[in-house]
Amino acid sequence: MRSVIKVSKTIDEAVKEALMELNVSEKDVEIEVIEEPSKGLFGLIGGKDAKVRVSVTYDPIEIADNYLSKILNSMNISAVNVVKKDGDSLIVDIKEISSTDMGILIGKRGNTLDAIQYLLSLVINKNRDDYTKVVVDTEGYRAKREETLIKLANKMAEKAKYIRKPIKLEPMNPYERRIIHSALQNIQGITTYSEGDEPYRRVVIQAK
Repeated sequence: MRSVIKVSKTIDEAVKEALMELNVSEKDVEIEVIEEPSKGLFGLIGGKDAKVRVSVTYDPIEIADNYLSKILNSMNISAVNVVKKDGDSLIVDIKEISSTDMGILIGKRGNTLDAIQYLLSLVINKNRDDYTKVVVDTEGYRAKREETLIKLANKMAEKAKYIRKPIKLEPMNPYERRIIHSALQNIQGITTYSEGDEPYRRVVIQAK
């Protein structure tokens, strides 16, 4: 458990300095007052500053790194986790991974990577009032997948216009369906909607 000891004129100031150094919020720490501040003789001589120990009780970066390391070890995958906080999101990039292991980690159409992301989200947000969005990626896979889906959407939209029949895409998860809908929302003469039940829900592209 990470902790620091800070000394300042007041307890509040010492805690604030500790929170800044640890890069966490007050709700995620335990505060121990080691010494109360006191005024010296006539308020000038022999005064003591406040001393506090602030210990981190909830660190999403450490939790994510430890959890993912266990998963990767169980999959016999050698890689490095780069975890960072970005506002209310936790971004995980799995790096230094072989092409073979990356294929295993991603799975068919990203299913395995999505499953790991879902499980990690459950762990990070367990017993938490504030929700942290979790994104797990490896070697830029999600950006490449998004680019592929946008190209597919535009190609199928042109086909739908040409044959004048609805085109049903392969089943996709909600995130990928949103990419398709977003890519085509401003395309004149095309409408999109989703049909079916999870996990077989798919996007339908239709000419107006």
